[in-house]
Amino acid sequence: MFARILIGLLMVLVGFFMVKKPDKFFEFIGPIQFAEKMFMGGSKSFYKILGIIIILIGFLVVTNLYAGFFEGLFNFFF
Repeated sequence: MFARILIGLLMVLVGFFMVKKPDKFFEFIGPIQFAEKMFMGGSKSFYKILGIIIILIGFLVVTNLYAGFFEGLFNFFF
């Protein structure tokens, strides 16, 4: 239980920094070619969107709701 909470909070922290400072991730990882074509802001916008998704998944992990969420999501598709 403690590990799940710690992992979820770590995911929220990483996602927060991806949204707050996308320049650091851009310098570390570099440009993403499909993001440069698809998004107006390029790779930096992609890093922000990815950070928001990581934050949401992190909150699902902390609250132990990730299994029900993904089960419902995949039941919708299949």
